[in-house]
Amino acid sequence: MKLVKSVSICLLATTLLTSCGGNKEEEKAESSDDGTSISASESVDALKKMADQAEEMSKNGPVETVDFRKLKDLLPADAAGLARKEASGEKNGMAGFNISTAQGEYRNDDGSQSVEINIVDAGGTGALMGLAAWSIIEVDKETENGYEKTTKYGDYKAYEKYDNASKDGEIAVLINNRFIVTAKGNGIEMSQLKSTLEEVDLDKVAALK
Repeated sequence: MKLVKSVSICLLATTLLTSCGGNKEEEKAESSDDGTSISASESVDALKKMADQAEEMSKNGPVETVDFRKLKDLLPADAAGLARKEASGEKNGMAGFNISTAQGEYRNDDGSQSVEINIVDAGGTGALMGLAAWSIIEVDKETENGYEKTTKYGDYKAYEKYDNASKDGEIAVLINNRFIVTAKGNGIEMSQLKSTLEEVDLDKVAALK
């Protein structure tokens, strides 16, 4: 399972090291005006923690992911008041593990509002860490235009990002260290995005085997 761990680390390195920037001011962990800078040392610590978790996950071997058709069945017919225009799914494998994905696309007639819902089953492998790096680190950032933070959605670890000017944003939820449900929206309020997760029914996602 060393390859699984290596793949995860590669996926994570870009995410975390980009977030910390890499200049000397950030290495000293000096905060920006919004107080949210991440130092290089903190990113390295997070990478190590993720690598350890990926290795722990790999000890029992990958879990067989559910048929992507079951994930598709959980895509709602409407999201944030927008009709579903397309639903797709697939299952991909690499290095002894599989990932099942279902995607729903929702939009109004003129395309000014849209939502994309993704339900992913990473099978509890180290690949999960590359798909949800935010589940290990803590983020809390706010600007004049919007915010980005890790939080909780019910009992689940979640990540939110929103731009007030463009009304673009996303919310992602990690379920049972295996499933990731993400809703991304353009031209809609964050409250509408959050409501789409209720339409997906996260408890049904958690019950999948």
